[in-house]
Amino acid sequence: MAEPAATPRILRWVDRFLIWTSLSLGGATLAGMTVLSVWNVLIMRKAFNNPIQGAEDVLIVMLVSIVALAIPLGARTGSHIEIEVLESRMSRAFAKWSYLLTKVLSVAVLLIMTWRLWHAGQGAVRFGETTQQLMISYEPFYYLMAVSVFLYAVVLIIEIGQLAQGKAVMRLRTESQTL
Repeated sequence: MAEPAATPRILRWVDRFLIWTSLSLGGATLAGMTVLSVWNVLIMRKAFNNPIQGAEDVLIVMLVSIVALAIPLGARTGSHIEIEVLESRMSRAFAKWSYLLTKVLSVAVLLIMTWRLWHAGQGAVRFGETTQQLMISYEPFYYLMAVSVFLYAVVLIIEIGQLAQGKAVMRLRTESQTL
C-alpha cells in the first residue's frame, strides 16, 4: 500500500487557489443566477408579464462559468467518476502502473482539450459564436474552460508525481470530510 505523506507545498497553493476561486467566484456567480432567475421569473414575468430580454443568455453563460470553476476543484477532491471494476482482481503493482498510465493518458487528453478550447476561443468572434438574443461572444468562456481544463491537467500531473514516488494521492479534505 502507498504510504501517506505530507501535502506538498505546490499542492497546498493549488488547493488554496481552487477553494478561493470556486467558493468566491462560483458562489458569487450562483448568487447572481439566483437573483436574476427570481427577478426575471417571479417579478418581471409573473407580476408584470414583461420578462427580461436575454436573461436566458446571461444564465447560460453564468452556468458555463460555474461548471468551469468546478472542474479543477472536483479533480482535487476526487469527485470525478472513476470506475474500479477490475481493481480488486489486479495485483498491487499492476494496479499502480495502470492507474499511473491512465493518469498520464488523461493529462495528454486534457492538454489537447486545453489547446482546442483556446483555439476555439480565438475563432469564436470570427465565426460569430454568440448567444442567441444578446449576442454575447463565447470567446471568454472558451478561454475560461481552457484554463479550467489546464488546471485539471496540473492537478493530475501533481498526482502522477505522488504516485511515481510511491505515495498515496492526497485529496483535498475539509476537517472531517471531503468537500
